[in-house]
This record gives sequence, structure tokens and C-alpha cells, in this order.
Amino acid sequence: MPAVLRLLSVLLVTCIALGAQAKPLTLPELIARARANDHRVKEAQAQLRYFRARYDEAKWAWFPKLDSYFLVAGPTPEARNDGLGGAPTTKATTMYDLDFGQPGVMMGAGADAVLPIYTFGKLDALEEAGRQGVEAGIALHTRAQDEAEYQVSQAFYGYSVARSIITVIDDTSKRLDDAEKTLNRLRTENSGQVTQMDVYKLSFYRQQAEVQRVQAENGAGFALAAIRLLVAAAPDEIIDVAAEDLSSMPEGQLAPLDSLIVRAAEHRPELKAIAAGLLAREQEVKIREAMYYPDFGIAGFFKWRWTTSATRQYSPFAYDPYNELNAGVGLVMRYQWDFPHKSIELEKARAEYEKMEHQRNLIAGGVKLELEKAYGETTLAFAKASKQGEAEKQARRWATSAFAAFELGTGDTRELVDSFSAYAQASAMKVQALYELQLGLRSLTRSVGQPVSLETRPVTAPPSMLKPK
Repeated sequence: MPAVLRLLSVLLVTCIALGAQAKPLTLPELIARARANDHRVKEAQAQLRYFRARYDEAKWAWFPKLDSYFLVAGPTPEARNDGLGGAPTTKATTMYDLDFGQPGVMMGAGADAVLPIYTFGKLDALEEAGRQGVEAGIALHTRAQDEAEYQVSQAFYGYSVARSIITVIDDTSKRLDDAEKTLNRLRTENSGQVTQMDVYKLSFYRQQAEVQRVQAENGAGFALAAIRLLVAAAPDEIIDVAAEDLSSMPEGQLAPLDSLIVRAAEHRPELKAIAAGLLAREQEVKIREAMYYPDFGIAGFFKWRWTTSATRQYSPFAYDPYNELNAGVGLVMRYQWDFPHKSIELEKARAEYEKMEHQRNLIAGGVKLELEKAYGETTLAFAKASKQGEAEKQARRWATSAFAAFELGTGDTRELVDSFSAYAQASAMKVQALYELQLGLRSLTRSVGQPVSLETRPVTAPPSMLKPK
């Protein structure tokens, strides 16, 4: 019995998981997945890890460089005396030739380290440059996420506009079906209002509508493929998108362009990245300037050797390469006298700093130009959507009146088909304008570096309410 319960539990969890997987994805969910899984975002994350590793390297630059070794060598020749620097006591030691006497083995170990204590600001500048590198990496990661968000939004609204156009075509096809029924009825009644040419006209417009449907379905399929790529969907994962209704006009108004420019100067990731890069270049110039000054540090060393075939010398004045034990600590100064090289490296650092200053100015100008372009396109799309919405209302009235007149026998087929065609065209153009408006808002979001939406129009109070009591 417990095994059956466990099996039922597993089946229930599986069904819940499949149901959750089949749930259509909304735009916020797609954006969250794209900002986390897009391959460019993953690349930026890896680059950020590299910048953080370089920062850690800079923070630990003060750590002493400790070099050590251990050796076992041989054979070593015989070297025997009284240990006080006296004469050799064996023939092999005296001759110092290929007769090694009783050869032995040498073992040794050693280590040396230098701890920097004052570098005229080199280490501080290096650490600050590493920290600015991390800041630039974070900004570039945000930029990759913003680009992924914009493109998945573009694909989402492309899918939504395709589905909306299919809905418009379905509505038009329904109207054509109703007109065809009326036309067939009038033909059956041998009415002189319609002819066989009217049948041909109606069939022609129906085929044109089917062509538009095929194009819209193809666009929806391409948008879904783009969404799968941007969210890094698994090959066997089913992606279903909850399309947004693009039939209603959003309320509100755009914020002033000047306020968006101010926000972009504070939040645009490219500007943050170039500012951090400029500070890092400034620190590099400081490092190159400080290279004209020496580095001070504390040095320590240790050396030990022992040989089985050599007598240890007890006199401090005797040379003994086979047996040794030394250690010490001291204050050291390190300096390289390569003035031409230092001058060249400093000039290169200053040139790179100046180059990045011009890049910063160029990027700032490009951001402002991009924002102005996006703002103008969004304003135009807002106006188009408003006008197309009004045009759709008039076209709907025209189509309703033409169909009523056609049924009463006072209208002709051409007027009917023209009104239906105008209504379908107006609806499609309204959907396209709303698509451009939503895309413009997403473009403004990318240009500013912060979410941008239509602001609610302020409610103006009556004059009597504004008067102080």
C-alpha cells in the first residue's frame, strides 16, 4: 500500500509539473528568463568573473612573493678535512679529479620572500583599478541583460501583433461569410442586385485574406523561434506565449524628453562602464608615474644544504658549498633604472586615458542621440495609434452600414467589399501602430537604462477647488 501511495504522489507531482510547464509565458516571465539565460548575458557573467578575479589579484598584490625549493642531488665527490679549514685528509679530496672517492648525496632546501611596505601608491592604485574593472563588468552585464530584454520584448510583441492580425482576419472572414450567405440568398431569389461578377469579387477578397493569414502565421512562428533562442529554451521544451491584446489604446502620456535624458545620464550602463574604465585608466597613469620611485620592502631568506660525503666546516671563514645553514631578514629597496622604458609606458598610459575620454564623450552623445530617436519614434507611434484607432471606428461604422444596406437591397457588392477591406486595413494598421508604440516604450527603456512607461495624465481640479478657504 505505501508503494502505491508513493507512485500516486510521483504521478501527481509529474502532472503538476507538466501543467506548470504548459502554462503560457507572459512578457515579464520571458524577460526574467532572457535576462538570466541569454547567451550574451552568460558571456557577460563570465567576463565579470574575470574582472573580479583581477580585482582579487590586485587586492593581494601586497602578499609576499615566497619562492622555495628542495633538492636531492648526486653523486657528490668526497671532501674531507678536519672541519676547521685544514688540509684534506683523503687522496680523493686532495686530487680533486675524476676519482670521487666515496661519493655521496646532497640534500638542500631554501626560501626567500619580499613583503612590500611602501610603493609610493602603486598598490593602492592597482587595487582601485581592479575595483573599477569590476564596476565596468557589472555595467556591461547589465547592458547585456537590457539588450536581451529589449529583443525578447520585440519578439513577444511581434508574436502578439501576428496573433492580433489573425484575429482581425478571422473577423473579416466572418463578415465575408455573412456577405456570402446574403449574396447566395439574393442569387437564389434571382435578384438583380447581384451578379456573377460579385461572386468573383467576394472570392477574390477571401483569398487575399487567406494570404494575409498565412503571412501572419509565418511571422508568429518566426517570433516564437526568436523567443526560444533568447530564453535559451531546451530542445524538447514547449514554449507557449500568452500574447498581449493590441486592440486597446493605452492611457497616459510620455514623460518629457529632458527628464529622460537626465535619467539616462544616471542609469545607462554604457555610461557607467565607460566612467569606470576611465577611472581605471587614471589609476594606470598613477602607477606609471609612481614607477619613477623605488619600492621598499622587508626581505627574508633561508638556505640549507647537507652532503653525506663532505665534512661540515665549523670555521666561519671556510668556504663550504656542500654544508650550509643560513637565514636572515632585512630592509630592501628595489628599483629598475630603465628610464626610457618608464617614459614610454607613461606616455602610452596617458594616451589611453585621453582616448577613453573621447570615447566617453562619443558614447554620451550617442546615448543622447539614440534616446532622442527613440523618443521621436515613440511619439509618432503614439499619434499614429490614436489616429488609427479613430479610423478603425469610422471603418467599422462604414462596414456596418454597408452590410445593412446590402441586406436591404439598397447597396452594391463593391461598396460592401470596399468597406470590409477598409475596416480590415484600418484594424491591421491600428495593431501595427500599437505594436510600434509598445516597441518604442521598450526602446526608451533600453535607452534610459530604467523602465519607461506612459505616465498618468494629471487630473486638473476645478478652479473653485484651487482657491484657498
